[in-house]
This record gives sequence, C-alpha cells and structure tokens, in this order.
Amino acid sequence: MSEVTYQRGLYFEEIEEAFELETPARTITETDVVQFAGLSGDYNQLHTDAEFAQGTLFGARIAHGLLGLSIASGLTTRSGFIEGTAQAFTGLEWKFRGPIMIGDTIRVRVRVKKKRAMRRLGGGFVYFDVAILNQRDEVVQKGVWQVLIKGQDEEGSADE
Repeated sequence: MSEVTYQRGLYFEEIEEAFELETPARTITETDVVQFAGLSGDYNQLHTDAEFAQGTLFGARIAHGLLGLSIASGLTTRSGFIEGTAQAFTGLEWKFRGPIMIGDTIRVRVRVKKKRAMRRLGGGFVYFDVAILNQRDEVVQKGVWQVLIKGQDEEGSADE
C-alpha cells in the first residue's frame, strides 16, 4: 500500500466521521527496545533477557507494549492530519492483543469513531478507532483515542 498524504492540520470541522487512513510502516528494532527500557526503567526480563524469554509463551523477547503504543502515536502524528490542530490527547481505552516481536514491521489504521463539539474549548473531541497491525496484518493492539482538536472558528476569532 502506498503512503497517502493528507492535508496538514485538519480542524475539528474538517474531520469527517468517514475519515480513515493507514500510516507508513516502521520496523521495531533491538535498539528501540533497549532505549525504551532505559527511558522507562522497565527492564522486565521478557524484554531484556533472551534466555528467560525463550521459556515464555512467546519463545523470544518481545517489545514493550507501551513502546508499541508510543510508536503508534508517532506514526499517527507523522501522517500530519492533526499537526498543529491537536490540542490534547485526553484519553484512551486500549487492548494489547498480541506481541510485537523485535523485527516486526508495524503500521497504524486510524478511523474516526465519533465527534463531539466543545465550543467552550475552541473545537471538539474526536474519538479515533486505532489499530496497530504487524506485517502479517494481525492486529496486535487496538482501542480508542480521544483527542481535543482545534476548531476553525478559534483561528478566526484571534483576529477579532
């Protein structure tokens, strides 16, 4: 699938409930896992000890679940559609469905689930159905992200 370029920074009013995209893909590396362990302080043996991990149900080391979620956030941002208009990531419901192995290539599928205008906040909440897929099209993580998106009126009212 080729990368699709979207307008940068869609405003609340421009995001339609039929909106959907897939991000570019990214391969999870040994370096990613090691750096995330250092950054987060999570040195769980499942992520850092190859001998220990061989005896687990995964049979090998896996990436931290929160590393996958963090990379998904970055891939989504890289798509540009909320660049400069996302005001706050205000909530999420999230499920870890399967492992992300070192060497897996992941991408993110994003669909608008619903919108709720919040005029007093200068825009509204957009609820996105989000799924992280690996190179075999398996959903390894999924859930709903709630993001406060700036409205167009907010831009115009600054001049008044």
